[in-house]
Amino acid sequence: MNARALILFPLLLALAACASAPKPAAQAAAPVAVAGEPAQVDAALPAEPADEAFAAPDPAVAAEPTPGDASADPAAADADAALAPTDEEDDYAALYGEDPASGNGADGTSGSVPYDPWEPMNRRIHAFNNVVDRAIARPIARAYVTVVPQPVRLGVTNFFDNLSSPLTMVNQVLQGRPRDAVQTFGRFLVNSTLGIGGIFDPASDLKMKRRSEDFGQTLGIWGWRSSRYVELPFFGPRTLRDVVGLAGDAPLSVVQRIEEDKVRIALQGAQLVDTRAQLLAVDALRDAAPDEYAITRDAWIKRRTFKIESDRRSNRDGNLQDGEDDDRHPTVPADAMPLPVTVP
Repeated sequence: MNARALILFPLLLALAACASAPKPAAQAAAPVAVAGEPAQVDAALPAEPADEAFAAPDPAVAAEPTPGDASADPAAADADAALAPTDEEDDYAALYGEDPASGNGADGTSGSVPYDPWEPMNRRIHAFNNVVDRAIARPIARAYVTVVPQPVRLGVTNFFDNLSSPLTMVNQVLQGRPRDAVQTFGRFLVNSTLGIGGIFDPASDLKMKRRSEDFGQTLGIWGWRSSRYVELPFFGPRTLRDVVGLAGDAPLSVVQRIEEDKVRIALQGAQLVDTRAQLLAVDALRDAAPDEYAITRDAWIKRRTFKIESDRRSNRDGNLQDGEDDDRHPTVPADAMPLPVTVP
């Protein structure tokens, strides 16, 4: 063997070793199909693992709806629609400041635990009030809504809201909120003049917030935060604190200070009908409740707690209250009852 063969022999061995080495799976040649014959697959070759980055999607996974995609699952869409709040529940939340399904307040808080040691007595009074309501108040309110056009009803509501402004203003001063009181006084002047006695509400167009305060709320600001629930004949839901507050509200009532009996009683009757008409929106929810007394009590207490805590935050922060009251006297106001005249 000459010198050239000695040099080439190791190179040939290296090339043969490389040629005989098994090819990587990624480089294995695909079987070639011959025309007219099915492609033959070498059963001896192991199955090639699929690249995870380019793997074909699993049909079961691909068909799975993404979270929040209600259109992919009709049953889920129907369930979401069933859980959506009804118009009655929206009205309930607007009047009482809470979500009736969750029991949460309008600000997301859980509200207060009802303190109702007089429940047996309160339930009897509630039953009496319901008899009076269904026999007299509700039919009259429904007839009023049917006969009187909505713009006229809105004017009546605005008129009585405007008459309650002096009561709200005095209580805002007593609560240590002079800037709110100044705004309420300005609102009263604007609506009493430009609004023709309060029938129209130009103050809202001028971004002057409408708020309602009473002496029961003032007592809550002064420290009487927790009070037992009580239901009064005709007046409806209250707490013991609010019953005491009625005595403080009476001298500030504009309607109560009208000496002419016919005029005063006519205004009180109109205010009672207007108040009951505003509550027609929640009748369906109350009638469908398994315990109508409990839902009325809980809503009242949570709404009062919500308003008092809002006032306390306003005092603590030293700012005007954010937002506007979203209810217009959900219970009978103090000056709407035909009580004796408070002036000599």
